[in-house]
Order: sequence, then structure tokens, then C-alpha cells
Amino acid sequence: MKVLNLVSNEDARFFEQQEKVLERRGIDCTTMKPPGDHVAREDMTERTVGDYLKFVPQVVSEAQNGYDLVHANYGLTAPMALAQLRLPVVLSLWGTDLMGEYGWLSKRCARHCDATIVMSDEMARELGQPCHVIPHGIDMDRFAPESEEEAREEVGWNPDARHVLFPYPPSQDVKDHPRARRIVERASERVDADVELQVVYGVAHEEVPTYMNAADALVLTSKREGSPNSVKEAMSCNLPVVSADVGDVRDRLDGVSPSAVSDDDDELVAALADVLADPRPSDGREAIRDVSLNRMAERIEGVYESVRS
Repeated sequence: MKVLNLVSNEDARFFEQQEKVLERRGIDCTTMKPPGDHVAREDMTERTVGDYLKFVPQVVSEAQNGYDLVHANYGLTAPMALAQLRLPVVLSLWGTDLMGEYGWLSKRCARHCDATIVMSDEMARELGQPCHVIPHGIDMDRFAPESEEEAREEVGWNPDARHVLFPYPPSQDVKDHPRARRIVERASERVDADVELQVVYGVAHEEVPTYMNAADALVLTSKREGSPNSVKEAMSCNLPVVSADVGDVRDRLDGVSPSAVSDDDDELVAALADVLADPRPSDGREAIRDVSLNRMAERIEGVYESVRS
């Protein structure tokens, strides 16, 4: 099978993983991105409307080169995928492209695509039309429990303190770093130990499991999410998660202990304080096995086959 991928940010870690695992299954993937540079924002990029208009004839021309289908990854690439009329179109929505400012465009385009993939049941409800729920997969070989002592020594954290991981840039408003800091500060008042909020971002992906194994908990306070990889990766490392009720987090953490999901700050503070007062691993790894990279690729390939027939 030969697939033409359209993507706004080809450096997105989960997209790179998706492409690699599909290629291991024998799918020939070619990737195109719009002109201009991608700069992460809450809902958009630095590209202009003109950049996306220039992308249309490029896609139409490339689509004539023997592909079986076009896979539009992220809603802003859907109009370009639909501009070519020869091939079936699969649309993957990642979160902000459906839940944010340009959600109307994603919904309108999805009606004309042959299949749409979303990351969570919440996104499926927001889309309001038939779709496939396939969360981004994670590499469970890479994200696995390790020695906390060795991990802390490697990242240089105080071995005697409690460490709460916030794996996002504070500048991303949607991740709500100020709320995370408030929750950690309040929880620290209930714990007889030093508590440090560790803001970790921009590190190589292969280093992230070490930070997760060095932490006592991960805190997620996002205003909205689809199916956040950081939560699934933390679960795969048996790192307790204390999270706002966004995306599919509640479903993912159902039955996992210790963990907590709530929109109430008092409940999040209490749950985090409980974990920090008595640090212990969660049992999240067993609960996350259904979203391995291989399982994700198998399901995406199934979608591809369905639109080819």
C-alpha cells in the first residue's frame, strides 16, 4: 500500500512514531507539509493562509503518482487532501484542530472524507459523525519502569525530595502551568518533605522515560486535550498521574491506583498530597497495553483497507 501523508508538523513525535510503525508493516509512506515553518501555538501555526493555498497544487500534483490514498494528519491539511479528487481521504484529528478555533473547518471537511480518526471518545462526541477512535500509540519498550534512584542520579534531582513532573512548556497556555504550580504548592503544605515541581520539555524523546522514572507523580492541568501521550507514557512507566478531567484521561485511568482525575482543585491537591506523602508506583502499565504502537498501527491499517475497498 502506498500512502501520501499530509501533515502540518512533521516533527511531531507521535506522527514520526506513527509513520515508522506503519512502514514496518509494509506501508510505503510519503510525507508532505505546507510551505513555511511550523511554530507551535495553542491552536495555530505561524503559517499564513497563503502558505496553505500554495500547498493545494503541490498536493494535487503529487497525488497523481500512484498512491492508494491520502492521509490528512491534522485538520488544517484536510482541505488540501480533498482538493484532489482521485483518491480516498483519511483524516486524523489530533485535538486542538477539533476542539479549538478551527474546529468548524475540521468538522466540515470530515463530512467529505472517506474515514475520520479521532483520539478519544470525547473528540468523537465533539465531531458528531461516524469516526474511528484510535489514540496515539506509545512505545512500551522505551517507556518502562526503571530504578528511581538511578533515574534521579542521571537527571540530577535531589534524591530526598518529592518530584512532580510537568512535561510541557510553561508558555503553552492550554497546558495551564500556573494551575499546576498552585496545586503542587498547596499539596506540598501537607507533605513532610521538600516538594519540587519539575518542568521538563524540549528534551530528546529517548530521555523522557528517565525523567518519568525519577518523578513521584505527573500532574496534568490542561484546559483541553485529545488523548495526551504524556499520561499514557507515565502509565507505562507506572508513574502515578493526577489530572484534570480532559480528553480520554478519565477512561485511561479508570481503575488505576494511585491516580486521580477531577476538575476540582481541592480534590487534585488531596490526591497529589496522598501520593507524595507515601510515594509508590501505580499499576498503570497493565491498563495501557491496548494502546501500544503496534496496536495503533494495526487499527490504522484497517482503516486504510476499508477506504480502499
